[in-house]
Amino acid sequence: MALTMAWSIDDASWVLGRRGLTDFLPWAASLGVAWGLLSAKIGWSRWLAHLLGAVAAALILPLIVGSILVPGGGNSVVWFQATAGSVVDAYLDLTYRGLVYTTQIGHFLLVLGILCWATGQFAAYAVFHHRRPASAVVLVGAGLVANMALTIRDQLPYLIVCSLAGLFLLIRSHAYDERALWARHRIGDTRALGGRYLRAGTLFVAGSVTAALLLTAGASSAPLAGLWNGADQRLIAAGRELQRVFRAGGPGTRVQSVDFGASAPITGSWTTDSTPVLRIKVPDDGRYYWRAVTYDHFDGRSWSWTAAQAATVAARAVVLAGTADDPRALKARREVTFEVTELGLDPQAVFAPDAPLAVNVGTSVTTIAAPAAADGSATQASANPSSNDATLATTYFAGIAAAASSYQVTALVPIDGVADPAHGLTANKLRVADAAYPPTVRQLYLQLDAGTVGPATRGLLAEILAKHPEARRNPYDLARAITTYLVSEGGFNYQTDVTGVSCGSAGPVECFAGHRVGYCEYYASTMAVLLRLEGVPARLAEGFLPGPRDATGQEVIRKSNSHAWVEVYFPGYGWVQFDPTGGGVGQDRPLPAGPVVAPAPATPRPSPGDQGPDQRPRPRPDASPGGSAGVGATSSSGGAGPLIATTLLLGLMVGFLAWRTGRRGSPGPVEPESAYRGVVRLARRLGFAPSPSQTAYEYARALGEILPNARLDLQTVARAKVEVAYGRQHLGADRLHALRAAQRRLRVALLGLLVRRRALFRRWH
Repeated sequence: MALTMAWSIDDASWVLGRRGLTDFLPWAASLGVAWGLLSAKIGWSRWLAHLLGAVAAALILPLIVGSILVPGGGNSVVWFQATAGSVVDAYLDLTYRGLVYTTQIGHFLLVLGILCWATGQFAAYAVFHHRRPASAVVLVGAGLVANMALTIRDQLPYLIVCSLAGLFLLIRSHAYDERALWARHRIGDTRALGGRYLRAGTLFVAGSVTAALLLTAGASSAPLAGLWNGADQRLIAAGRELQRVFRAGGPGTRVQSVDFGASAPITGSWTTDSTPVLRIKVPDDGRYYWRAVTYDHFDGRSWSWTAAQAATVAARAVVLAGTADDPRALKARREVTFEVTELGLDPQAVFAPDAPLAVNVGTSVTTIAAPAAADGSATQASANPSSNDATLATTYFAGIAAAASSYQVTALVPIDGVADPAHGLTANKLRVADAAYPPTVRQLYLQLDAGTVGPATRGLLAEILAKHPEARRNPYDLARAITTYLVSEGGFNYQTDVTGVSCGSAGPVECFAGHRVGYCEYYASTMAVLLRLEGVPARLAEGFLPGPRDATGQEVIRKSNSHAWVEVYFPGYGWVQFDPTGGGVGQDRPLPAGPVVAPAPATPRPSPGDQGPDQRPRPRPDASPGGSAGVGATSSSGGAGPLIATTLLLGLMVGFLAWRTGRRGSPGPVEPESAYRGVVRLARRLGFAPSPSQTAYEYARALGEILPNARLDLQTVARAKVEVAYGRQHLGADRLHALRAAQRRLRVALLGLLVRRRALFRRWH
């Protein structure tokens, strides 16, 4: 059983996606089982056995891990120092050095080895000392199932082997207990009894496993499948934070990709798989990026939302009505309606290109607001984006969640400037767009935290401007120049795992500018920072690239399509996407030049490095990024409603406990069976549980040896239990009254074991 769990973890390739690094796990599990068996046979107590087992693991496992970290050979001192150095470096990377993630793997290997050793040791000790095989089966089975839930590999054979081993262990243990009971009472031939149990148990196991396999292969429905919808996406959300500590997320695991949540940390790796996540019916020939969320705040290491709040919007209502991102006033746009079916994503984000207009189901819209208005007053957003509250003019799109997994979404997408140059979106129209950005746009989308920009980033900007002098003329040419340089001219190399790149304490953008290796989040974050340095508002968007489309217009989007890109703000035209990711991943297409357009009246644009009142680096607001998702929620404060509800709930809980206590202490009749179970339950919690082969009289006699003053009460409870359960007798009122009194005194006596538990525990076992 322990080996199947270790093989399952090894097969998942948790560390760097390389199975060879975890091949030692079956040996670690075997050593743990051997230690548990040895401790049980010697007769060590539970705490002594596990303490010495921990010491043994602390001496052996670091040497095994060290031999993996130093594959060229060495001795025990070299191996131990390699493991210790890797663990210390991992701690310093995440604390003292302030890195986003650690590049060490020794601590991860050590944790996995300890997990396998400890599981094997506990299971073996539970079986051979406590005679509790069920505890071993549950523990090892839980570890195996948990790992299977976190991997995308087919590990059904491991589960079958573990199930067979667990069932045979339970049968063998039960046969042993029955033989011991018959031998104690000198009933029949114990060998014949044991053989009969084993034969019958083997037939039962074989039939059960065969039936289960046939049912699995032939079942026409999966009634419990819905329980797991979105589970992998929730694992992604938790796993992205764990990847800072453990370099996981190999091709065999679900701890990978993006979760479209309130933040997007740049962890150093971008691992996906081919699992289908969306099916979209597209009514035209356009190729669309399927955006889920946008982020405004970049702290140098992760993207997030500033002062976010969520609100509900009715079906078919304009989701961003009244906000600064209301798409109805944008130029060069047309309506397109898409049919989207989400295949197990959670949360169920609304995926739409460019500017979402309306959804045919209820939605929860998350918007962000600038922390202060132009006059310095606090900016607040209305709870209902469909209202006409003027304060909504300072809020911007962050994300939309749908109330259903299938929906129709209408979006305003750019009119094709090739087919219709007069009305379509063209490069020349954006070149002459007004550069007088609203104050709130400048506050949110020109923000650069201290430490975000370093010499390598500024040097990269200088390279681009020297290569493309036209970039200084207008924001569009600047964005196009940065995109072109990052994709094909700057020598950047697309890699999905850059945890091996040594950047010290430098953030992802500075590291990418210096080493020129990264994936989509590195490319997009760098472009957004460069634009903000030049005073051009930009934000990060995440979602999916377009997928293959069949003859009916159906696109199937897979996790491997997950992507990040940049959106640049142009007054009058809204947010326009640019994709600077190289390596053939990005699908950015330059806009057609179109007819020459007369320039708008000159408006001063913030100069490079300008740190005006709306651009100064500022600390992130204390507002919770998630906000509330309920109807009418506007901020994280929530008012007094939650406090009142919590108080009422606590009052109900206290009242219920008082009622239960009163009923438990009521002088009503007591049942012999419940009285006996209560005594056994309390004694078991204190470590004095009966063995499976003990009768009620034998257990009362054994417990009476360590509680001499309670012998009579124990005999009273045991006798009543046997007479009623086996003799089918009915006790009179006097006997029941005596039984209640004995039960009450036994509770006190058993609790007294807490004082002398250490001395009596050794004697009991």
